[in-house]
Formats: sequence, C-alpha cells, structure tokens
Amino acid sequence: MTHWSIDDWEPSFGAAFDAAAPEGPAAPSSAHVETDVELPASAWRPLTAPPHVRAPDVVLLVDGVRRNDALLWSHEEDGTSYPGLAASYAAGVVRCDLRRGVAEVARTRVERGFFTASPSATDLVTSQAAYPLHRVPGATELNELQAAVQPRLSALEVAVSDETRVDGDVLVVDGPLRTRRHLPRALGYNKTHHRQYLSPELTSVVTALAPGTRSPIFQLSTPGGWTWWSWYLRLPGASRAPWAGIARVECSTECSRQEAIELADMSLVTLPRFASPPYKDPRAPQNLMPIAGLERRLRGLLGDATLLRRSLALAAQGAPVHR
Repeated sequence: MTHWSIDDWEPSFGAAFDAAAPEGPAAPSSAHVETDVELPASAWRPLTAPPHVRAPDVVLLVDGVRRNDALLWSHEEDGTSYPGLAASYAAGVVRCDLRRGVAEVARTRVERGFFTASPSATDLVTSQAAYPLHRVPGATELNELQAAVQPRLSALEVAVSDETRVDGDVLVVDGPLRTRRHLPRALGYNKTHHRQYLSPELTSVVTALAPGTRSPIFQLSTPGGWTWWSWYLRLPGASRAPWAGIARVECSTECSRQEAIELADMSLVTLPRFASPPYKDPRAPQNLMPIAGLERRLRGLLGDATLLRRSLALAAQGAPVHR
C-alpha cells in the first residue's frame, strides 16, 4: 500500500487578476495579428458605439476560483516518490438583469481533486472532503500539477454556464475564452495585459482611448491553431496612466466579422456599467463588481483551508476517516 506525507510547503493561491502595470504589457506575443479587419491599420482611431446600440436585457458573468489545499509526496513500494496536489476549485454565474437593475448569483458548483502521476494513487478521502483522483502522467513538479487543475476548472465554468443560459443572454467570461469559444454570444474579458499584440503605432491608439471608446477589431491566431477576434476598450473612472482602465475583450471567430463588430459595440455600452470604483476594489475599474462579489462567494464555498489541510495531514498518516 502506498503511503503519503504532507509537505511543509504552505499552499497558497496568488492573485491572478492584479491590475495591469501602468506602463502596460512588455512581452511580445507569438500570435499572428491581422489588424485590417474593421479598419485599415493606417486609419485606426478610437471608436464609439453607434447611437442605436443598446445593452442586452440580461448579462451573465462567469468566473472560477481555485486553491491549493496541500502538497503531498508518495512513498512507493519500489522506493520512488511522486508529488500530489490536493486542490479545491469552484465556478459560478452572476445573472445581471439590466431591466430591473438586479444582480444575483444564479448558480455555483464546487469540486475537488487529487492530482498526481503516482501509478498507485487512489482517491484521497478525508474527514472533511473527498478528493477524486486525476492522474497526470509524467508530472514531477508542482507547476505541472497546478496546470492540470485549470482544465478541470474551465470545464466547471462551462458546465455552470450551460446550466444557466437561455437564448439571447450574453455571457462574459472573466479571462480568455480558450476552450469556451464554442459558447454562443460569449465574450472573454481580460483585465490584465501580459503580451504586446500590436505595433507601437497601433498601441498608441489603444493608450489614447477615452472612457467609453474602443479600438478597432483585430484578429489573433496562435501557432497552435486558435483564432479569435479581439479589441481594447477603456472603462470609466480610470487614472490618466496609459493602460489604466483598459481591458481586452475577445470573441470567437465562429462569429462573422460583422457579428464581431456588433458584439464589440455591445460590449462598449455594457461592460462599463459594471466597472468597480477605487474605494471598493484596489483593482478598479477593471475588476468588474459582479465578478468581485462572485469571487468572494466562491472562495467562501471552498471551505476552511486550515481545517481541510489538517484533515489531509491526518488522512496521509492513515488516520481513520469519519464523515
């Protein structure tokens, strides 16, 4: 029988959504960028939404959180050892009815998992929670195990989205769309900027955006074959720093060029409604208020971290499980 030992490493989940640095993204992107989509690059300028564009009646905002509960090490019968990560993650949807001015958490789901390459590992069951096994072949480092959690969280976000949506709703995903590109009328909302996609000339158009304006649409294609439409917009209430209040929004290229333009205009009259004020959120205005509230709810649903870690330590020592 394989035994496990809990590591003294204190698991933590750092803030994934820090505000962008005032100087903006520095690292170049490997994505291919096509800028002559809505306007020729030579004609790029800040754009406003046409007067007839209205926000949708209902907007759904989806987000997920994750936490590393404990790092464990196996003691295999042949003398080898494998790391294992016990993680908790949750996803939820906020339904914003703009007609009534009401926002409510529509659905939440919590899951846990035990991620390891150990060939002898089984589900990890403690007195507080069960962590089903997710084998990660070849994983020998913590970052590889952490990377294996993200697809499970993304799948959970898709599940809660599918359970909540009705025809006509607009879905805003906090972060890149990635595997959620197939969702209809879905927008990826990126509040941090890690890559430089545009030339210096076009970047100057982005940093010159006034609140309530957006850049023209451009197309991004990665070496891995992913393609999507994207644009930048500036939210209200930002400082005068070049990248303050700027978010990058994206949608699937399953949308036509015209549909993408319509979604871009719609985002311009919708997302600013949710911008957070500085006195409520240090990541203002990019951290949208419904998302901030959802994050707090989901972190509470993950359970007491100290209690879970203690139960994991006891389970690793072979203590009896009483639930």
